[in-house]
Amino acid sequence: MRSGHHGAVQRQSRRRLAELGVVLPGPFLPHEPLGAVVVHGGRARTSGQLPRDHDGQLVHPGVLGAGVTVEQGAEAARWCALNALSVLQMELGELDRIERVLTVLGFVASAPGFVAQPAVVDGASALLHEVFGDAGRHSRSAVGVAALPRGGAIEIDVEVALRG
Repeated sequence: MRSGHHGAVQRQSRRRLAELGVVLPGPFLPHEPLGAVVVHGGRARTSGQLPRDHDGQLVHPGVLGAGVTVEQGAEAARWCALNALSVLQMELGELDRIERVLTVLGFVASAPGFVAQPAVVDGASALLHEVFGDAGRHSRSAVGVAALPRGGAIEIDVEVALRG
């Protein structure tokens, strides 16, 4: 009975991604010796994910409050979450192995005085909630930083709990 239920969850997850029109980019892997995802003790955590589109190009590079708007930042954060799902799917085989999203850590390249980091990282949080429903609700930190790799405006990592 349990395996039949799991199959239904898998189909439901695939259907939900299709309903949202979500096509995962990548996966884009970090340089050696880093892993894109570490699985340990019933959890999986991604390395930091930049906002890369399907061609691997950065979405809205730059600095929030100095050329990049909150709306553009939120869109970039959504791309970060898509990239996190992409590497999780690569590592886990199926996103259906995810029981729930535990936490998101978001870094926002911020000009002095910019204080809307939470509104920017909301783009990632909203996507995870759309995909996983209540299991996508998570704890989160949104941190302003001076600069991010490759000139990205946003970088996030995601930690999830895995099904037993």
